Amino acid sequence: MAVQAPVRLTVEEYLAWEETNFEKHEYIDGKVRCMAGAKGPHNRIMSNTTTAIGRQLDDSECFLLSSEMKVKAGETRYVYPDLSAVCGEEIFERENEMELLNPILVIEVASPSTIDIDRSEKRDYNFDVPSIQTYLIIDQHRPCLEINTRDADGWRVTVFQSLEDVAPLETLECQLPLKQVYRGIAFDKD
Repeated sequence: MAVQAPVRLTVEEYLAWEETNFEKHEYIDGKVRCMAGAKGPHNRIMSNTTTAIGRQLDDSECFLLSSEMKVKAGETRYVYPDLSAVCGEEIFERENEMELLNPILVIEVASPSTIDIDRSEKRDYNFDVPSIQTYLIIDQHRPCLEINTRDADGWRVTVFQSLEDVAPLETLECQLPLKQVYRGIAFDKD
């Protein structure tokens, strides 16, 4: 049974409350929001992306973490990215190993209902996390990867929109072919 979140919580109250729930909840500046379940295309894209990247990390110190891993995205912000990556040892906020502090890459698969949040507030939160070097948004309704990469001058954005494109993930020293990301996904033709 789902437990209704209080209107506002402190960070400590949220962390304690979240541990007692079966559902995942993000925490943004005192407000709690329930994470909705993902539909077929979203799950397929996540699986495809995990496989495509994971194969290239076999001989690397880097690895992927699923959407079950909560990331601390600020002093009063905790989010659940669809995928995150760490190189080397994971660093957690607490001994229970539930709040990751050092992802280097965060991936969100965007739907029409989340694309604006993924491109604005979530992007801004991720830009504030010093360890994050790449923030990737994958559109689930059309071939489109938006890669935000941190460099010496700030952040640069590169967009890939063809199934023939191969997007470089410099942070992990690997590549992400759009054809693999969208394998098995049928797009509506306008």
